[in-house]
Amino acid sequence: MKHYDVLYLLKENRNDFVSGQLISEKLGVSRTAIWKYIKVLKDEGYTIDSSSKKGYKLISCPDILTFEEIKDHLNTKYIGKKIIHYESIGSTNTIAKKLAEQGEENGTVIIAEGQTAGRGRIGRTWSSPKYKSIYFSIILRPNVNPMEIPKITQIIAAAIIEGLKELKIEAKVKWPNDIVMDGKKVCGILTEMSGELNKVNYVIPGTGINVNLNREDFQKDILNKATSLKIETGSTMDRKVILGTILNKFEPLYEEFVQKGTIESSIEICKNNSAAIGKNIRIIQNKNERQAKAVNLAEDGGLIVQYENGSFEKLISGEISIRGLDKYI
Repeated sequence: MKHYDVLYLLKENRNDFVSGQLISEKLGVSRTAIWKYIKVLKDEGYTIDSSSKKGYKLISCPDILTFEEIKDHLNTKYIGKKIIHYESIGSTNTIAKKLAEQGEENGTVIIAEGQTAGRGRIGRTWSSPKYKSIYFSIILRPNVNPMEIPKITQIIAAAIIEGLKELKIEAKVKWPNDIVMDGKKVCGILTEMSGELNKVNYVIPGTGINVNLNREDFQKDILNKATSLKIETGSTMDRKVILGTILNKFEPLYEEFVQKGTIESSIEICKNNSAAIGKNIRIIQNKNERQAKAVNLAEDGGLIVQYENGSFEKLISGEISIRGLDKYI
C-alpha cells in the first residue's frame, strides 16, 4: 500500500522534513496523491507535521499493532512475517481458522485491537477493550501427530514468560494455559486444531494479554482474579515491543518441537516459572472438585499431582482447571 511507502520514507528521516518533491520522485506519484496518503496516515493515528515549504515530518506513531509498527521489533524467519490486522473482530481465532481453511500460510499472525467475542477454554469469555490489550492468533501447520498438539500451549506460555522476562517483567504459568502476576490472570491462551486421524491440517494458538488496562476496565466480580501488566508494574507498556519480543521467543521454541520432536526447553521454562508447582490446589473437572499437591510437569506438558494418600496422577489439559485452595492460584 502506497501510504505505507510514504510512512517508510518519513521513518527513514525521522528527525527531518521530507519534501513532497522527493517523495514524488521516490515513489513515482503525484503531489496530490501524496497529500491523500498523508491524510490516510493521519487518520490511522500518525502525527505528521506538514509545511508547504519544507514538506512532511513524522512526529509520532500510534499505538497500533500493524506489521509496519511491529516489524522493527521482529527478528523471526517466518513467524509474523505476514500480519493481518483488524480494528475489532469477534475473535482472532475464528478469523485465523477461516483463513487457514482458505490456505493462509504457516506463520501468519492475526491481530485485533479489540475483540467482541473473545473466547477461552471451556467456552469462557475474555474481556476485550480496544487498544489496551494484545489479541493475536498464529496459523501453524506442523507435520506432527495430532496427539502432540496440546504441547503448543506450553510453547506459547514459555514464549510469553521469556518475552516478559526480557522486558524485566516477572510472571508465572498457571497450568495449563494462563499467565499470572501476583496470583491474578494477566493472559489466557486457547489452542485449537483442525486435523484427521494422523494428520494436522492446521493449529491456531490464540492469546489475549491484558497490557494497559486500569482497574476500572475490569468488571468488579473479576478484580480479585484478573490484572494487567500496567496494574502490576505501575507503567504504561509498549504493546508493539511486547508482541515482537514474544514472537521472537516463540519461533525457536516452536522449531524445537517440529524439528526435534521435543518441548524440553519450553517445559523447563514453564516448570521454573510455575504458579502451581509446590502448592496445594483444587482440581476442577465437570463441576467436581478434588484436592492435591502440584509436584511437577511431565515432558509432554501434563501436570503431575500427588494426593493425600500418596498416589500420583498426571493431569492432561482439556476439561480440567486448577485453582488455589482459597484464591485463583
